[in-house]
Amino acid sequence: MTERELTAFFEDLHRHPELALKEERTTAKVKEALAGAGIEIHACGMETGLIAIVRGSRPGRVIGLRADMDALPVQEETGLPYASCVAGVMHACGHDFHTSCMLGAALELKAREKELCGTVKIVFQPGEEISAGGQIAARQKILQDCQEFYAAHSYPGFPAGTLGIKPGPVMAAPDAFTIRIRGKGAHAGNPHLGVDPIPAAAALVMSAQSIVSRTKDAFEPAVLSFTHLQAGSTWNVVPEEALIEGTLRTLNMNLRKDMQQRLNAMTDLTARAYGCEAQIEWMIGPDPVINDASLCDQAAEIAKGLGLTVARQDNTMGGEDFSEYLKICPGAFIRVGTGGGFPNHHPQFTADEGALAPAAHFFAELALQRACADR
Repeated sequence: MTERELTAFFEDLHRHPELALKEERTTAKVKEALAGAGIEIHACGMETGLIAIVRGSRPGRVIGLRADMDALPVQEETGLPYASCVAGVMHACGHDFHTSCMLGAALELKAREKELCGTVKIVFQPGEEISAGGQIAARQKILQDCQEFYAAHSYPGFPAGTLGIKPGPVMAAPDAFTIRIRGKGAHAGNPHLGVDPIPAAAALVMSAQSIVSRTKDAFEPAVLSFTHLQAGSTWNVVPEEALIEGTLRTLNMNLRKDMQQRLNAMTDLTARAYGCEAQIEWMIGPDPVINDASLCDQAAEIAKGLGLTVARQDNTMGGEDFSEYLKICPGAFIRVGTGGGFPNHHPQFTADEGALAPAAHFFAELALQRACADR
C-alpha cells in the first residue's frame, strides 16, 4: 500500500466512524486490506475487531502491536473535506489514525517477511473508549505467547515526525463512582419533618477535596473529580435522594486502593452526620499504563535511527485499556505527534496525515528489530 493509498484508507475511516463495539464496517475494511495482502487473520470470537499475524522466515520472538478502532459520540466541527458523515459520531481521539498506522505496519511487515524473525501479532481492538475492548482482546489465547507489546496513540502536543516515549507510568487508572445519599422527603416549608440529603451531598463534595490535598504525598499524582450532582425535581419539595457521580484517577496501585477506601469512609461518615444513609458503587477501570524502561530506551533508539524526533511524553490522567496487554508481557505505549492544535476528544480534533506513513514505518521497523533481537 502506497503512502497515498494509506492516507486514503485513513480518510475513509474518518468519514465513517463507528462507536465502541459497533465497528463492523471498520473491521470489514481492515480485513479486506489484510486479506488482499495474504496476511493471516484471526477473529478469535470477537464480534468486531481482529488479530492479524505475520510470521517470519526464521525463529525469533513474538511481538504484539495494538491499534484501537472505535470513535466517540461527538459532533465533528473540523470542516475537513473527509469529515464524518455520521451525525453525532466522530473520530475525535485518533483511532482512525491508529488503525491506519498499524495496518500500514502490518502490510510492510508482510512485504519484509523474509527479513522477519519470529512472529508479529497486530491487534485491531474494538471498544477502547468504554474500557471493554482491551479485556476482550487481551484474554484471547492466541496473544498469550507475546513477549512485548506496543501501542500507538495520536498526540496533538507534538508535531508530525515526533514520538513521545517515556518509561514508567504514562496513563492513569480511570475509576468511576456513583454515590446515592438517601434521606427522607418532606415539604420544603417543613424540612424538619424530613431528612434533607442535599446538605449531606454538598458537604461530601466539599470535604472530599481534602482527600487529595491533605492525605497523599504531593509528589504522587491523583485526581478526584465530582462531575454530576443531582437532587430533587421541583422547588418546594425536600427530595428523598441525592445522586453524585465522579471519577478517581491514579498512577499508583497502592494509592488507588487507599483513596477508594478514604472516599468510602468519608461518604458513610458524612451521610450519617446529616442523618442520611449512603451507598457508593465503584466502576473499576483499567490499571495504569506503565511503560517498560528498557523497551522505551530501545524504541527511542530505533526511532532516532529512522530520523524521527523523540521527546519525553507527559503523563496524563486519562485512562487506557492498553494496560490489559501489559498483564501478558512488558510493553510501551507510544505517542505519535499528529499536531492539529486541538486536544483529543475535542470536536475540532484533527490528525496530520503527514504523520501516518512515518509512524507506520516506525512500528514495522520496531516490531521487526525486536522480533529478531535475540539473534
